[in-house]
Amino acid sequence: MGIDDRAAAWRARGATFRWAPPDGGADEVSIFHVEAGDADRPVLLLVHGFPTCSIDWFDMVDLLADRYRVCALDFPGYGFSDKPVGWGYSLARDAELLDHYVRNVVGARSLAILAHDRGSSVAINYVLRNLEDAGWSDRPAIDHLVLTNGNIFLPLSNLTDFQRQVLDPSTAPELLEALTPEMLASGMGEVTFSPPRPADHPDVAALEATFAHGDGVKVLHETIQYLVERARNERDWLERLAASDVPTTLIWGMLDTVSPPRVAARVWNDYLMQKPGRNLFYLVPGANHYLQVDQPERVTAAFLHAEDAEADTAPGAIGTSADAPVLVDRSRRRLPDATEVLKGEPAD
Repeated sequence: MGIDDRAAAWRARGATFRWAPPDGGADEVSIFHVEAGDADRPVLLLVHGFPTCSIDWFDMVDLLADRYRVCALDFPGYGFSDKPVGWGYSLARDAELLDHYVRNVVGARSLAILAHDRGSSVAINYVLRNLEDAGWSDRPAIDHLVLTNGNIFLPLSNLTDFQRQVLDPSTAPELLEALTPEMLASGMGEVTFSPPRPADHPDVAALEATFAHGDGVKVLHETIQYLVERARNERDWLERLAASDVPTTLIWGMLDTVSPPRVAARVWNDYLMQKPGRNLFYLVPGANHYLQVDQPERVTAAFLHAEDAEADTAPGAIGTSADAPVLVDRSRRRLPDATEVLKGEPAD
């Protein structure tokens, strides 16, 4: 596929619908979405991160469509959706959009969710609202929540200088005035993919095309404010998720320096390892922050393994190759003490 074809092929595969926040606080926008797989298959919702869009899942959609009805959208401010200045971008609004999309566009009665980066924060918000908000009537069942590389525990993240400058209202205007879609895509290709992608790589060219659509650079300062929203609420969100019985899986690219594996390990140890439900933690060798682009087959294998894993599935590599994804841990009701470990007595 040529350097200009990836974005065009993705856009041609999708459609749009119109949506406005139910509180009436923002104008109606056009939302781009893609579906693949038979309509009668289980629904799998793919949720993208910042500052990219649903094209991140380009190589995984067809790997999953034989088993699922795969559904993905671009949030307002991203990809091929509208990007109005001053629209009021937030994780909470995007969770409301997911609710509309799942119930009224896809028509799902139940679903699994595979989320990445900022999308993991949106997905957690969506799941918590779905479980707790009495105003969300006729809610579909959440069969499985899968979170991948994202700064879901900010104290252990490594935010880049670029992220900090775009976030800061004192530095963002000058930076964004000089920034072009090509510069943004090229910088990401060098840092967040393994191996690094040159500027003429199809992955980088596709990002450039999606950033250029609707002049997306102009809203980066607004869309990155989700980090402030996250910082204020992340412990509360994680505690509420930990109290739920929604099966929750972490799948993490090992080479990520922005959202390093220590983020996943902390969230696992403190919030997910002993939560109700069947919960799992995987690492994916050879994958950077955009694990679904770097290693789509391995990420797909880890996801399907998590979908099918028995409650007593033993940790370890899930394949025979040296670079197979690794099941690091599975949840239990309690940790054994050291004496039980020495005696070989299993944990609950």
